Amino acid sequence: MTEAALLRLAFSLVLIVLLLLALAWVARRSKWLRGTSQSGLKVLAMQSLGSRGALAIVEVQDARLVLGITAQQINLLHTLPAQPGAPDTPPETSGTSFGARLGNALKRR
Repeated sequence: MTEAALLRLAFSLVLIVLLLLALAWVARRSKWLRGTSQSGLKVLAMQSLGSRGALAIVEVQDARLVLGITAQQINLLHTLPAQPGAPDTPPETSGTSFGARLGNALKRR
C-alpha cells in the first residue's frame, strides 16, 4: 500500500468514528435512547443548579413533586397538584417519610 492509500484509510476511519460520536451525542441530547416507563413515575422537568445539585419535577400517580437533588440526598421541596390549572395544595406534613410515601405509592400501582 502506498502512503496516499494509508493516509486516505486513516482519514476515513477517523471520520467514521467522529460521525458515530456525533450521532451518539445527538441521540442522547434528544432523548432518543430513553424508553417509555410504565412504572408510574415520570420526570416532567429537570434543571441543573451547577455541578452540585438539581431541581426536578416528578409526577407520581396523582401528585407532582418538586425535588431538590444533590449527590448525597433527595429532598421533597413542594407538592403540586396533578393538573397545572388546579389550585395549589400544601404539602402533607404527616409523620411518615418521603421515601415511605413514595414506596407506598409505587406499590399501589
